[in-house]
This record gives sequence, C-alpha cells and structure tokens, in this order.
Amino acid sequence: MIFLFSIGFLEIELLDIIDILLVTALLYQLYKLLTGSVALKIFLGLLSIYLLYLVVRAAGMELLSIILGQFMGVGVLAAIILFQPEIRRFLLLIGKTTSLNHERFWGGFPWRREQSEKLSLTPFIEAAKSLAAKNTGALIVFAKSSELKYYAESGDLIDAVISKRLLMSIFNKNSPLHDGAVIISGNRIKAARCILPVSENQEIPASMGLRHRAAIGLTEITDSVVLVVSEETGQIALVRNGEAYRNLTSADLRLKLNQFLFDTDQKPATAPASEKSVSAA
Repeated sequence: MIFLFSIGFLEIELLDIIDILLVTALLYQLYKLLTGSVALKIFLGLLSIYLLYLVVRAAGMELLSIILGQFMGVGVLAAIILFQPEIRRFLLLIGKTTSLNHERFWGGFPWRREQSEKLSLTPFIEAAKSLAAKNTGALIVFAKSSELKYYAESGDLIDAVISKRLLMSIFNKNSPLHDGAVIISGNRIKAARCILPVSENQEIPASMGLRHRAAIGLTEITDSVVLVVSEETGQIALVRNGEAYRNLTSADLRLKLNQFLFDTDQKPATAPASEKSVSAA
C-alpha cells in the first residue's frame, strides 16, 4: 500500500483515504434520501442506540451490553422492515444510474428502436390540447427502459389501443378511471388509475399541485417521461429526470416528446417564451 502520513501510532495509507471518502459519500446520499421524512428520525434513533451499545460494551457493563446486544442482533431485519420504502427508492436510484439502464445502451438494439418508432404522438398531443381547453387534469406516463409493472398493478390494467377518444374518456371528470395516471408501455395503454410516488423535494414551487409532484417523483427514480395537464390552469407540462417543462404549446409538446422519447436532436428556431423549466434535483 501507498503510505501517506502518520498520526501518532496510526499510519494513514491511500486506501484509508479512499475508504473514508466513499463512506462519507454514502452517508451523505443516505442523509439526502431520508431528509424530510420520518425515517430520518428513526435512523438517528437507531444510530444513537448503536453508539450507546458501543460505549456500554467498552465500559464493561455486562448486563446492559447483553440487552442492547440482543436488540442490535435483530437490527438489520428491523431496519429492512422500517425502511422498506426508502430502501426501494435507493435501489431504484441505483438502477436508474447504471449503464445497463442507459437509453443509448438499449437504443442500440433493433427491437428497442423499432418499438419506439411505432408510437404515434398525435393522439396524446390532441388529447392534451382538448383536455387543457376544458381544464381537465391528466397524467400520462411514457415508459422507456422499464415497463413500470409495479405502478401499473397499482391501478386497473387495460392493455388497449391508443386513441384520442379513449384518453379523453379515461380523464373525463365523471369517469371512475380519471383519478390517477395512465401508463403507456409497448405502444399500448397498459393501465389507468395508477398511483405514482410523490416527490418529497422541498424546492418544488407551491404552484405545482399533486399531479406535478407525482410526475416529478416518478421521473426522479425512473427514466420515464410524464405528460401533465393541470386541472387548475389548463397548462400542459412535460416532466423528465425530475425536471418540469411547463406551459407548453402543442408544437412545443410534440418537439419535446420527440426529443425525450426518440432522442431526436431537433431544436426550435427560437426558444418558446412561455416555457419554464423547474428542476427538482
């Protein structure tokens, strides 16, 4: 090993520095993941008990050490049960950032490219325009590398051909399926009335309602693209990677859907003045 320096009887090597930096980065990411949730207080409570156990064991208090030791013995199992949502979010974040989940990797396969090119954007754009004119809320999820089976099963499975009339029927205020998201996968409407994870980011503007927060929450942990129609303002927004592009026209919506779903490099001659980008990173 490469020796760097020593502090008293401790010899610090390069591997020790790398180890410390990795642990620091891991703890920081864990803190960011738990910030703003009840899980952070539970984690701090478990950490306090563990530190107390170390102090008690070092002081030679045998009875208390045995009691706390039994508690720490089931600590891993208890942590899995208590932090199940947070662990799932953490694993989804890791899966999203891996190279095997990258769009360019999967885009190289002929079946993947062929599947993407068959999707017609016209029904979504026309439906969004009509729904926005009537101030009818909508939430449409375009699945990419993941089929979002977990979220699809939270709603009603449909497996229907995509059409403007069907989309408008689903999001009609009198429809039993309007409350929730529609998931598009395999060029079909896979499910409706689906429940999406709501983002806990504190930087999201108060003007964004629950639909926008749900769209941001899903795109923070998956590579999906979400189309949102606001029920309050009638504005159309598109969300990807935790970033919302708001107040889009039909032309802007088509342009960005092509860009986000098919990786096209098309750019407008002039940037639309009405577009606003809100980052939730």
